[in-house]
Amino acid sequence: MSSAKPAINTALTNWTGPLGLPDFTAFSDQDFPAAFDMALADDLADIDAIIGHPEAPTIENTLKALQLSGESLDRVSSIFWTLAGANTNDAIQALERSIAPKLSRHSSSIMMNPHLFARIDSLYEQRDLLGLDAETDRVLEKIWKSFVRSGARLDEKGKARLADINETLASLGAQFDQNVLKDESDWALFITDEADLAGLPNFVRDAMQGAAEERNRTGTWAVTLSREIIEPFLSFAENRDLREKAFQAWAARGENGGDTDNVAIVAQTVALRSEKAKLLGYKSFAAYKLDNTMAKTPKAVMDLLEPVWQKAKIRASEEESDLQQLISNEGRNHKVAPWDWRFYTEKLRSERFAFDEAELKPYLQLEKIIEACFDVATRLFGITFKEKTGIAAWHPDVRVWEVFNPDGTECGVFLGDYFNRQSKHSGAWMSALQSQHKLGSVQKPIIYNVMNFAKPPKGEPALLSLDGARTLFHEFGHALHGLLSDVTWPAVSGTSVSRDFVELPSQLYEHWLTVPAILEKYAIHYRTGEPMPKALLDKVLAADTFNAGFKTVEFTSSALIDMAFHADGTPPEDPIQFEAATLRQLDMPEAIIMRHRTPHFKHVFSGDGYSAGYYSYLWSEVLDADAFKAFEETGDTFNGALAAKLKKYIYSAGGSKDPEELYKAFRGKMPTPDAMIEKRGL
Repeated sequence: MSSAKPAINTALTNWTGPLGLPDFTAFSDQDFPAAFDMALADDLADIDAIIGHPEAPTIENTLKALQLSGESLDRVSSIFWTLAGANTNDAIQALERSIAPKLSRHSSSIMMNPHLFARIDSLYEQRDLLGLDAETDRVLEKIWKSFVRSGARLDEKGKARLADINETLASLGAQFDQNVLKDESDWALFITDEADLAGLPNFVRDAMQGAAEERNRTGTWAVTLSREIIEPFLSFAENRDLREKAFQAWAARGENGGDTDNVAIVAQTVALRSEKAKLLGYKSFAAYKLDNTMAKTPKAVMDLLEPVWQKAKIRASEEESDLQQLISNEGRNHKVAPWDWRFYTEKLRSERFAFDEAELKPYLQLEKIIEACFDVATRLFGITFKEKTGIAAWHPDVRVWEVFNPDGTECGVFLGDYFNRQSKHSGAWMSALQSQHKLGSVQKPIIYNVMNFAKPPKGEPALLSLDGARTLFHEFGHALHGLLSDVTWPAVSGTSVSRDFVELPSQLYEHWLTVPAILEKYAIHYRTGEPMPKALLDKVLAADTFNAGFKTVEFTSSALIDMAFHADGTPPEDPIQFEAATLRQLDMPEAIIMRHRTPHFKHVFSGDGYSAGYYSYLWSEVLDADAFKAFEETGDTFNGALAAKLKKYIYSAGGSKDPEELYKAFRGKMPTPDAMIEKRGL
């Protein structure tokens, strides 16, 4: 007697919520396994229909059909991965561990299918005779390359091994991510003696109190490993022993032994990536990853990173001397340690510029910074936003806005999930429930941002640091890249661009936060309603490159370690020893650690999104500094003609053309690193 198949909840694949959203009230975690099984089967049926088409391959019956295949899988996947990142639980995490390798195996079966590749290859070989428009030609080339890079030309033994590698890497990435989340959410330093809060401004105390209450420790204050708590704690807490304890826990995420230790995962990941690259004919994994980017080669990346690294170390050494002098002035004789740097930097900032983050923060209300993000988008691109209340999403904190084009037609939907919680992974990111395209029918973008700001006490506004406000602008720049996308083919929609170009729209958008016209309007004191005094605003702008050596060393060391792991064809057996030896070789300052140490470097080891690619933030910064300079050169940071070009060639073009071609169409030339180095104050 056979058991009945589980019922399929079509709410996961047939979205009936407002504004084209899924109805998040209509399904549960238990509905995902059956929905995935159905969606995977449907996707294979779509592929079989393409392969079995009786006519010779055409753009319509092969390329277009492939692009439109797997709609059910796209929908259930987008909901699931949203939950896995922003509102996870034991059931979702267990399913993530099982579905990640299954999806990898499924993808391999398609990308290595010889009959499907034969049809794509046939089109690619005759592409010059097909009369294709530029976007379609680029999509055909991109998809053909993705098949080749996925092993379509390997023999059967090679295909089998590559599929095994990909499946294992998917499992390792999921486990790495979950281990970091567990280390972050399980650790808290509870403070019961109010004397140990000395130096902490009220906004830090309030956030710590809220974190303690979330952990059922009312009447105490909790230091957690969320950046919105740990960084201000390290900046203001006078108790040096507590700073050290908190810092050591922050630095040790993923390296605590036991079930959540990521060291062995990193070693296995790097080894498998190296093997994968060699299977596909590349000298190293970095060579494989960079082949499809603006940089093209590891040498080009190092040519950017190494001069910046040398300048950053010189500046950081000067900064360390200044901090050491402050310590001596207090009658102390200890050296600057990593848990001291932020604390004494805040003192020095206050001394040099007569302000600190505590004075600035009351003027940076989350609500007002969101309004500022929207206002800049309206000024530059003419789009407007209308909040829609009462729409259920993946968590009650999530907010929904309908977005309109300048002519009043619907542009898309934007969702914002701003507050930290234990069910959410750390960091900040943009993603899409649905990407824009016009293939067959018009699909509007549904884009979201996830942040991890500290949730304020009920009735109080959320107050941001300047870095937090910049993060909000950064991720909203990514969101605009998705919302303003105007392409035909899904393969080149929105952020489907090379890794070292994707950060341009986001990093460029950050510049408008500190445009005086924006700060004057939206940097409003949460109690008095008064705008930020011009004297304080001037100090903020004057201090923009303060602590530049520290920030650049922190970032660039992470990028250099990423390249070191992946640019050598021989992977290290002990990642921690390798990290330490490489940093010694780089002459890393002892008082600074990497922004992301290896055991919790999620950009690189939680999937391969930024593996051999963390440099791309700096690469894009070369572009964004030059791009904003174009506006400054006109004397109008909202210059209409330039904004129209920016929209057309950067925010709306997606990956429809080569990124270098797009940038030149906007700016007229490619930049040198000079503007970036000047912007960083190096």
